[in-house]
Amino acid sequence: MNYQVRNIAATLRADGGESEPFIEGYFAVFDSVYDMGNDWFGTHLSESIDKGAFKDALNDDIRALINHNDTLVLGRTTAKTLELRTDDHGLWGRIKINPNDSDAMNLYARVKRGDVSQCSFGFDILEQTVDEKDNGKDLHWTIKAVKLYEVSPCTFPAYEETAISARKKDAEDFRKRSGEAWRQRTLKKLNGGKE
Repeated sequence: MNYQVRNIAATLRADGGESEPFIEGYFAVFDSVYDMGNDWFGTHLSESIDKGAFKDALNDDIRALINHNDTLVLGRTTAKTLELRTDDHGLWGRIKINPNDSDAMNLYARVKRGDVSQCSFGFDILEQTVDEKDNGKDLHWTIKAVKLYEVSPCTFPAYEETAISARKKDAEDFRKRSGEAWRQRTLKKLNGGKE
């Protein structure tokens, strides 16, 4: 497995006052196409998250972190300080902010003021599909199942570079597999249908 990060330009909301502060919002959006540009060969790459991707992931021990920093824990599902659920729109979460934690309260103030408004999630891909269109000039991955580790309100979400790099390698692997499959079919035809 390969730990990955994805972000969305969502609007996080901070509320609850000083006594019971919380941050909430969507950490992932379903069926929204993320355009990753073109790879080295000019193939257009894109990705989306299937509605069932988190189906088996939400019972795990998941953390809410600040900027993916595992030393800055905001909440945790097993401690019931992080609530996560899915609906038709995406993966929604609410983090109960500890008023005695200055790092958490500083983030709460930044979200409330609108200085921090984006979020990411960290995961491994367990299942995905790839669709090829226009003779390999367009590749689209649909993430079908994940192992979710954490969600993070972020100053600069890390999606762009990490995800695009990973997908460029996936596109290269896809081309190699497609080329090998074509080679095997051609050899079979040349041998009169025999392996």
